[in-house]
Amino acid sequence: MGLLTTTQVAAKTGISESTLRYFRANGKGPECGKIGRRVMYRPEDVDAWIAQQMESTARGGTEEEEAA
Repeated sequence: MGLLTTTQVAAKTGISESTLRYFRANGKGPECGKIGRRVMYRPEDVDAWIAQQMESTARGGTEEEEAA
């Protein structure tokens, strides 16, 4: 599979495009890059980010929250 657009990542994750833009602006979402003007995601980066989020939820929070 090739690169994913923000719309495709939103459909895959159930997260709105606007939330993905917010995450991107704040360094919280999956890794992405720009090709021309288009923001693109590698499927393996999206899958890794999903797995990380699921792991954080399974532990009851993120490492940052636990350190506080």
